Amino acid sequence: MRRALIAAGCLGALALLGVAARPGATPPLGDVAGCKVYGGLPAGWGSDPLAGMLRIGGGRFTPGTEDGYPDERPLGAVEVGGFWIDRTEVTRAQFAAFVEATGYVTEAERSGGAALFRAPLENFADGSALPWWRYVEGADWLHPEGPDAAPAALDAHPVTLVTLADAQAYARWRGNELPSEAEWEYAARAGEASQRLGEAPLDAHGRPAANYWQGVFPVQDAAEDGFAGLAPVGCFAANAHGLFDMIGNVWEWTADTQWGPLISHANGDPQQLRAALGPARPRVIKGGSFLCATSYCARYRTAARERQDADLATSHVGFRTIRRIAPESKLATE
Repeated sequence: MRRALIAAGCLGALALLGVAARPGATPPLGDVAGCKVYGGLPAGWGSDPLAGMLRIGGGRFTPGTEDGYPDERPLGAVEVGGFWIDRTEVTRAQFAAFVEATGYVTEAERSGGAALFRAPLENFADGSALPWWRYVEGADWLHPEGPDAAPAALDAHPVTLVTLADAQAYARWRGNELPSEAEWEYAARAGEASQRLGEAPLDAHGRPAANYWQGVFPVQDAAEDGFAGLAPVGCFAANAHGLFDMIGNVWEWTADTQWGPLISHANGDPQQLRAALGPARPRVIKGGSFLCATSYCARYRTAARERQDADLATSHVGFRTIRRIAPESKLATE
């Protein structure tokens, strides 16, 4: 049954691609109208090993910012080599193609569940504690709303409920890797300084320039950005490199182990579910998500960083991959 759902979904995604499926065509990304007709598989998928990726030249920069949380303070300049990087977060359609080709079973499917966001409306009136994460048995990447909901469309939405190991398995299948924190931030900043704490992602007209939370968090999402919850990839303008959703929509895995203290998110921290899952193995995630609000998280900034347990699948974390470019040898450059 699972394999039939994935196969049918992959065929549907290919059919939705239309013009974008032809070699050399450009996916119609960068606004809401375009992202809603994008099927989730980039031009050249299945034939071009770099389908959907852009080349980023290496350089020197200083990660972090003085205008953010204490854990974002710069520690010094770093050198970053050149690499190819996915233009978008890995989509459900892309992940489905990987599962169909390899038979891979995610950690949430093997362990029996995942952490889902649930607006705690029942607690809001009396002012009591507002835990908004629930461990839901039967939730996985194909069933991101839980086993009682219909399976997810294998489309252009970012794949979620994937652990670090799941993301790494997909990356290896593509011949890629997960970015380091420095590589991710270098690509996201595209030569610009990070946004300051308190600076919301708005365009020149004052409209939301990313998918993040507007309204009373965590009980009411006003959806001023056009989406209550997860959005398809590429609904907002790309950064200067041409990369979509480097802030907002879903947090993204990096290859780096989290170090140093981070500000607690109390009831908003899915790590509160750890008691039943064993010791934590924190990794760095970047970019913020649809759950970041100006009144709460405010980590929809390129310098912002957060931790995520490596083996905890959640509904607000996805990923994108990179392929590092080997430095030219000295003889080749002489």
